Amino acid sequence: MGGRSPARRVGRVIEVPDALAASQRRYNGAAGRAFVAALPRRAARFLDRWELRLDGPSMHGMTALVLPVRRADNTPAVLKLQFLDEESAGEPLALRAWAGGGAVRLLDHDRATGTLLLERLDHTRMLTHLPDTREAALVIARLLARLTAVAAPEGVRRLGDVAADMLERVPGALRRIPDPSDRRLVEDCAAAVREVVTEPGDRLLHWDLHYDNVLRGLHHDNVHDDAHDNAHDHDGDRVAARAPWVAIDPKPLAGDPGFELCPALCNRFEPGEIRRRFDAMTDVMGLERARARAWTLGRVLQNTLWEIEVGRPLEPVRLEVARRLREVS
Repeated sequence: MGGRSPARRVGRVIEVPDALAASQRRYNGAAGRAFVAALPRRAARFLDRWELRLDGPSMHGMTALVLPVRRADNTPAVLKLQFLDEESAGEPLALRAWAGGGAVRLLDHDRATGTLLLERLDHTRMLTHLPDTREAALVIARLLARLTAVAAPEGVRRLGDVAADMLERVPGALRRIPDPSDRRLVEDCAAAVREVVTEPGDRLLHWDLHYDNVLRGLHHDNVHDDAHDNAHDHDGDRVAARAPWVAIDPKPLAGDPGFELCPALCNRFEPGEIRRRFDAMTDVMGLERARARAWTLGRVLQNTLWEIEVGRPLEPVRLEVARRLREVS
């Protein structure tokens, strides 16, 4: 759910972190400024509507303000006030479909604004902090195996549409890559996507499951998640008994689980671990390696197209992931 940063006090209810205001201005322009300006009224509205009281300093990511709260019965929760776009609009659909099985539990939501009331996790204990990177990748794989076992509900964006759009943008993007080896690599990524685009899958994907988007349940002090999965699953106060690691902040898609692997390969980057992580994750998730390779290259393509179109340099880490996976069969 992001971190704390310097903030400016707005009204008497909340603080809007400077970093959140800056990111909204940068990425969403006038709409982002309007979102930030409306946050105090929105926070007050939902604190009153859902009978919540503030319970600690605010947190934030790139697009959302997260307020620790207590419900009327004193249950800890968080109020997530986010900029509503095509990515965030699907979040409540996904969380409802997962129903707490590996993902944060949705307690309430407002469709018009995208505001969410979620169970509270331990934001100080991210998977990023687990020293063993091999075990961290396996945690991601086990969570993805559980999350992608669920069929995507109606109303979620579809990977087939995303992939088709990517392929249409490739010719123009290639002309803007000056380095011949990088250009060939991007062409190879596009070719891999063409091999699988007609079978995009129908599983419910998280799309953004990196190590910062996995938190521990409150007061969970062991790592034996499989033994406790589903225990007391109905009770938000006892999320720790359900599983020690829980996914947050999905940007849901309906598609092939192979599209999920790239964040765990790129984040906490270790070049020598790319193939090991890929092999371990495909094994845990029961994926066909060739298809997982193609969709992982597709994920690299998606990010590369964005970098080209906004005028940013190509990300060396993602390119290295693509180079090392090109020959996987």
